[in-house]
Amino acid sequence: MVEAFVGTWKMTSSENFDEYMKAIGVGFATRQMGNMAKPNLLFSIDDGVISMKSQSTFKTTETKFKLNEEFDEMTADDRKTKTLVTFENGKLVQKQTWDGKTTTLERELQDGKLIAKCVMDDVVAVRTYEKEV
Repeated sequence: MVEAFVGTWKMTSSENFDEYMKAIGVGFATRQMGNMAKPNLLFSIDDGVISMKSQSTFKTTETKFKLNEEFDEMTADDRKTKTLVTFENGKLVQKQTWDGKTTTLERELQDGKLIAKCVMDDVVAVRTYEKEV
């Protein structure tokens, strides 16, 4: 159930994120900031609309969507994407398409942690979050 994601999640680790940002075409300066940022993720649901907010000292972005409905997204690194979020096997799967490219972000709960897997071609980054009480 998507409701299990609701709350505030604090990042505890980030692996291979610089390589992932390179793979999706993020420039050097933005990658430097992205690697230093340790964003909190805030999930909420209001009347079937899911809000996913990423907050850091560098930048705060908010994405609102309904499951299984494609929408236009402006990503934190300023890509304009067509995005579709589905809920499959307990995972929130976010697929972003732009300029003939596609990346997938899978978020799932494991042992009380939120694991975000960012995949672009053969590059995989894993970011781990713990729920704030």
